[in-house]
Amino acid sequence: MRIRGLRAWCTARGRGQFALTLTTVVMLTCACGALVVLPNFALPEIRAAQPASAQSLGQAAADDPRLATVRRILEPFGAIDTERIATGDGQESLVVGHGNGQAEMAVLGDELPRAVAAVTELWGPRWPRSAMIVVAGNASEFAALVRAGSLLPGEVAAVTVTDPFAPGTMPTGQRVVFSPDAGARLTPDQLRTLLRHELTHVATRAVTVDGAARWMLEGFAEYAAHRARGHRFGDIAPTVAARIRAGELPTGLPADADFAGSRAAETYESAWSACAFVAEKYGEADLVELYRAIAAGPADSVAQDRMLREVLGTDTAEFVTRWREWLSAQPR
Repeated sequence: MRIRGLRAWCTARGRGQFALTLTTVVMLTCACGALVVLPNFALPEIRAAQPASAQSLGQAAADDPRLATVRRILEPFGAIDTERIATGDGQESLVVGHGNGQAEMAVLGDELPRAVAAVTELWGPRWPRSAMIVVAGNASEFAALVRAGSLLPGEVAAVTVTDPFAPGTMPTGQRVVFSPDAGARLTPDQLRTLLRHELTHVATRAVTVDGAARWMLEGFAEYAAHRARGHRFGDIAPTVAARIRAGELPTGLPADADFAGSRAAETYESAWSACAFVAEKYGEADLVELYRAIAAGPADSVAQDRMLREVLGTDTAEFVTRWREWLSAQPR
């Protein structure tokens, strides 16, 4: 197993607004992380989910093969609640947890159809268009679900796991696991945004190889998470916006090494902004094509330069110049 990386969601204290929170993406065969910048909008309260009964669960849900591993982990910790969610084109997703995760399960289950539709609208239909969402009930359960004992609640908000798979085949065993305190640390809107980010990783996993440039992998997931949701530039990228106000613009595309440590928040924001720039100036179809090209190859500068030329008709230096110009024009 390999950890895709640590998504450093920090807390912005300016004017009482939470700007970031910590999360991680774990993939067994891909190394990359993800950061989502989340605004704290005024939102309705999280509704309480109805307990899953034998009637609501149904034998089909109980026998769903996707549940086998999760049930073995969850059952020692108490009764399992499972909700089947229709996510379009005859596909069904599962939301699984215990009674103490009912509020989070309600928000995630309600968002799933819209999230799957939104990811499909951007990425296309060639992914399962269904998912298993698990809300862990405690730290031990969380560690077992993500197969990484070093990841603890309080450090991460969500983890995406997939089984090893052969290139060219569809990944299996994918699940998005939310930590037991995710609902306490995130607003409902943040949970919805995080779900879309994680589902984007699920959708794109089949064409993503180890070592691909993280600015594209994480920037694209961030773009998908915030796309058409009314989030402003300054809400999504507060650190970058502050830098621009100070007259400081990025001098190059985010480096993989900067996705950890003290510059992580700004790096994730910059990755989002680079993808948002491509979508606005070149179009979303070109953004998706660029993702497919970059995600399928190594993160070296020569290959990246070639891919930018092939897809966008520009080299890296010109791309960065245009991206900087676009950043300077953004409302902050």
